[in-house]
Amino acid sequence: MSRDAAIAIIQTLREKGHVAYLAGGCVRDRLLGVTPKDHDVATDAPPDVVQKLFRRSQPVGEAFGVILVYPARREHGTKNAGGIEVATFRTEGVYSDGRRPDEVQFTTAEHDAQRRDFTINGLFEDPLHRDTPNPDADDHGVIDYVGGRADLESKTLRAIGDPDRRFGEDYLRMLRAVRFTTRLGFTLDSATAQAIRNLSKFLSQISRERIGGELQLMLTAPHFAASADLLQQLRLDGPTLNEDHLDAELSVLTRLSPDAGYAAKLTAWMIDRHGLPAATPARLKRWRKALCLSNDDTDSISRILRQLHTAEDWPTMSVAQRKRLLSMTDWDQTLLIWRAMKRAEAIDADTPALIEDGIGLAPTPFVDGADLIAMELKPGPVFKTLLGQVYDAQLEGKVADRESALTWVRQHIATG
Repeated sequence: MSRDAAIAIIQTLREKGHVAYLAGGCVRDRLLGVTPKDHDVATDAPPDVVQKLFRRSQPVGEAFGVILVYPARREHGTKNAGGIEVATFRTEGVYSDGRRPDEVQFTTAEHDAQRRDFTINGLFEDPLHRDTPNPDADDHGVIDYVGGRADLESKTLRAIGDPDRRFGEDYLRMLRAVRFTTRLGFTLDSATAQAIRNLSKFLSQISRERIGGELQLMLTAPHFAASADLLQQLRLDGPTLNEDHLDAELSVLTRLSPDAGYAAKLTAWMIDRHGLPAATPARLKRWRKALCLSNDDTDSISRILRQLHTAEDWPTMSVAQRKRLLSMTDWDQTLLIWRAMKRAEAIDADTPALIEDGIGLAPTPFVDGADLIAMELKPGPVFKTLLGQVYDAQLEGKVADRESALTWVRQHIATG
């Protein structure tokens, strides 16, 4: 949602006598010169008051004082515009489950800043400070109770207050620390890093779905190799992947093209950690469970691994086998990994001729199952084998059209 829509909400809250600011990531991103994806509002107005003030609203975290407010249809974009989170300033009690506080109390902006994760995410902005001077705001309207401005300037990611306590409140914050550090190109504060190493084993208490979601955000970002490397440095790789910690050299992942998809990046990391021979279906099964991988991603990794193993035999493969490999689903992703492994020279050299030979990689078959049934053959293993053989003959130019392909089939049937 737009900044203007968020400011309109703040103005309404101010008119009713409440404190209200822009909060968190949108303040950080603006100071970094990045256009925020969304704008959150923090206020001293209780959730029930927020709902009364904004008719088009709904609670999304009522126990934590979070209300989703939708701008009026005639304002700030289309009628289908999304909502803006308006959260009441709060402090939080003990996190007995390592994820959610057992108790929440509504409080002031200063105390609210103290319960947030990192200093760069603990900033507020008063967008109305020029009209109504705010003693807590600087000339840009930024309100900083936790030293976030200094850390932005020094490009440092630092936990607010005691890092052991911050991560103990929600162990997923350890993965978020990696993601923010690499995404922003920052340096991780040494005390914050040491706290993560000390607490890394507790990441396994977090749901696998949340862990997988964070890793996907990391590996689909531009600095994906740096994220995987930092995970290993902080000993988060083991609990993330549900296997032993490894100080693996990430040569394949580092050289992998940014165009590679999530499945290919996971495959490259698996190869770096365990080698291609050990990148097996059993390993994939373990990673799937650890990361709650989707069926699509799991299937894609499985195909890529099979193709990598097949590609090892490229020098001895027939023309038909090579064409079949090049036309497989996900071959483009497999080839990116093969290139990152510096083993694609022969394939890259041979591929143009296979594509441009006048036949193509995957032409429509001259003969199909209906043709074999018309020859009074019954579907079965031999049926499938015969279709594969005649298609190979087509791929290699041994049959040039449908009639010659049918003749080829009749001859093979006759010779049994």
